[in-house]
Amino acid sequence: MPYAGGPQQQYPQEPQYQQDPQYAQGRQYPQDPQYPQDPQYQQQYVQQGQYPDQQQGYAPQQPHQGAHQQVYQPQQPQYDGQGQGWDTGQVQAQPQAQYAAVPQADPYLGADPYAQQPVGGYPGEAPDLYGTPEAYPPPQPPGRRNLVTEQEAEPEYADEAAEAADEAALAPSGPADDGDDSDTPGGGGRRGRSKDKKPKGRNGAACLIAAVVIIGVLGGGGYYGLDYIKSKFSTGEDYAGEGEGSVTIDIPKGTGMGEMGRILKAHGVVKSADAFVAAAKANPKGGAIQAGSYTMKEHMSGKAAVDLMVGGAGVNALDVIPGWKTSQVYKAIDERLKLKEGTTKDVATKEAKNLGLPDWAANKDLKDPLEGFLYPARYDLSKDATPQSMLKQMVAKSNEAYESADVKGQASKLGLSSPLQLITVASLVQAEGKYQHDFDKISRVVYNRLKPGNTETYGLLDFDSTVNYMRGQSTLDVGSVNDLRKLDDPYNTYKIKGLPPGPIGSPGPDALKSAINPATGPWYYFVSVNENETLFAVTNEEHNRNRQKYEEERKKEGQ
Repeated sequence: MPYAGGPQQQYPQEPQYQQDPQYAQGRQYPQDPQYPQDPQYQQQYVQQGQYPDQQQGYAPQQPHQGAHQQVYQPQQPQYDGQGQGWDTGQVQAQPQAQYAAVPQADPYLGADPYAQQPVGGYPGEAPDLYGTPEAYPPPQPPGRRNLVTEQEAEPEYADEAAEAADEAALAPSGPADDGDDSDTPGGGGRRGRSKDKKPKGRNGAACLIAAVVIIGVLGGGGYYGLDYIKSKFSTGEDYAGEGEGSVTIDIPKGTGMGEMGRILKAHGVVKSADAFVAAAKANPKGGAIQAGSYTMKEHMSGKAAVDLMVGGAGVNALDVIPGWKTSQVYKAIDERLKLKEGTTKDVATKEAKNLGLPDWAANKDLKDPLEGFLYPARYDLSKDATPQSMLKQMVAKSNEAYESADVKGQASKLGLSSPLQLITVASLVQAEGKYQHDFDKISRVVYNRLKPGNTETYGLLDFDSTVNYMRGQSTLDVGSVNDLRKLDDPYNTYKIKGLPPGPIGSPGPDALKSAINPATGPWYYFVSVNENETLFAVTNEEHNRNRQKYEEERKKEGQ
């Protein structure tokens, strides 16, 4: 060890530059006039080793620590000042009696090894004990000696820092709190904060926010839970009896059972939506209630309202029956809307071009351009329904059905000139076929009679239904064939070959399907004897025999 008189550790030598004259006698440090004789600082600035290449010294004691710190002075290479070059510090070892004579125990064993400081590198210069990061800070003027340092302040505010971290985890992100003390502009530190100033508490606000959130969750859950229990187990307030008066209710498409109940309640039909929903669940057919317009009563019990809607008695709608002619539809609309007879027909005549008919529906010989386009279905009669709005709904429905059936493509496959002719064939099948199970064969009869080369009817359809349409009547006794062949009308199929100018009624979906897909067979004639028997024939002779059976059947029925 260097302090027990042994050989000292050799350190690498650094080159010495020419010494500035001002440093020839050692650096002079000004002393505070207030402390002219302070040995603590004098010893540090004047103590020098005996040898220029081996110097040893001890750092002065710090008053507040009460323990000596060793300062080992490493060797410094020196320039001899006489042009002889650099002194490397490798000199002959010289005995040093004052150190070797009395071996000494190291009184500073256990002291901080980082307390050793290098001395200055210039001859005559006092060692600079403050030039390394490990050294104690240099002396301060008296006015600043009692300031709290950063190292001392950290433990004091450690609890505050932890508390601030906890608050930051709860507080929402945002700009820095203006209550934050800092010594530097914009800084977030707490250095220099007075000890008697307590940190601003934010735990109270965080707890308040958490409490509000918890109360909101519990309150919302309780509300919806109560609503769920009520919907499951409560029938709600209800009227008693069948009700009184009359009110029209419109139920839009896609309306659920609960919404239906709310609509009925809003119009005074039922006392509560829950009563209606409970009654609908109790009725086996309650789930089948459809959207539409209903004529209801006020102050009805939930059960009475459901029974009326399920039974269909309260439905405020118009049913167009397959095979109906436009004249029948017009009359029905006038009656249901309580309009003067002929009102709807006048609207149809004036507004036909504005009702949405397809471009292929035109024909100059048509008796009514809407014929065949008032599609058979149920139509709701809302409170604001008008003849024009009803006709538009029916035309739109027919367009949808015909487009879905691809009438353009199917007409071309069947050798027809236009989709209108396909709709006309379907209307003939609907009018001539008394029973649906005969539709496919009747459709084949139509196409066989339309063949130009047939030798049975010679291209004539000979259908009584077209004569009835031409005359605006419906009867089985249309007159003799000879008389009918004299009538000059484009709808008279006893005289005009081929199809009439347009449909003679509104074909339903079954008739349209049969017109597109006729049965295969050679038939040219048919006659329905009764509901279960329709006789088809290939020749006129065979057909006359079948007609005799038909006449016999009519006599049995008293016709």
